[in-house]
Amino acid sequence: MIRTYVGVTDREWFDFLRKRPEVNEINFWQPSGKTQFRALQPGEMFLFKLHSPLNYIVGGGVFAHSSILPISLAWEAFGLGNGASDLMEMKRKVAKYRRTQVSHFEDYKVGCILLEQPFFFAEKDWIPIPSDWKPNIVSGKGYDLSVQPGRGLWSEVSARIAQRSGESAALEVPAYGEPVLVTPRLGQGAFRVLVTDGYQRRCAFSGERTLPALDAAHIKPFSLEQSHRVKNGILLRKDIHALFDSGYVTVSPDFHIEVSRRIKEEFENGRDYYKLHGTEMRMPVRPEMKPAVSALVWHNEEVYRG
Repeated sequence: MIRTYVGVTDREWFDFLRKRPEVNEINFWQPSGKTQFRALQPGEMFLFKLHSPLNYIVGGGVFAHSSILPISLAWEAFGLGNGASDLMEMKRKVAKYRRTQVSHFEDYKVGCILLEQPFFFAEKDWIPIPSDWKPNIVSGKGYDLSVQPGRGLWSEVSARIAQRSGESAALEVPAYGEPVLVTPRLGQGAFRVLVTDGYQRRCAFSGERTLPALDAAHIKPFSLEQSHRVKNGILLRKDIHALFDSGYVTVSPDFHIEVSRRIKEEFENGRDYYKLHGTEMRMPVRPEMKPAVSALVWHNEEVYRG
């Protein structure tokens, strides 16, 4: 069964993002930061409905992942894709919805729904809400696309996406026929959050759990890979990330950490890093996120200063 979810948002957020075609991934954030969104699986559609009285579906995106994040990390990962011009504006919006005074220093927790390949309909193409939509719905509602009214909604949405194919070539769905999953093309922000959550927010080498000190590292650089595959990622402490990118540490194809003798030779230091040598790296919780052996072999052969 394939589903879609219609999430309620405000016109200001929608207009801000609609005017920025360079934004290729969106964080549909939820201000309470208490409940993680679990209504969709990756590849299903998340749709935007404006607040009443504008009872229309006006766009959407491909669902990739959900998380609860400090607002600072949400901003670092998605920037303008949060629908705000800067971090303080985003904080003001969160405080408004929480009905509290904005704090310059509090790192609010926000619910994050990560959407790839966003699309926005021209006003003439807005879709009236399904017939079963109730006025008291505050956050949103899910629909099974195999039965009405979800099936009719899918037909309307997919036809409009097909009409826009010239301006949104990154997103392709059949205009008619059975609903399909769409492979999310991850951007840098979603890659960062997926890798961070995949490793349970702990450095794969040291076990460090201080979130601001952690980075989602590409094994093979994006400039060569041209994609943000999670199997090309490892969560590392920032200093270890720098050493990894510079070739002073690596991971063997059997997932053991190797630390180059060059650290001691060049810097007369490195005691803390040599403690890691030969240990097995911490694996992500989901087996499909385990680093690709081919990427590790590339790093061993092309980057590591063994």
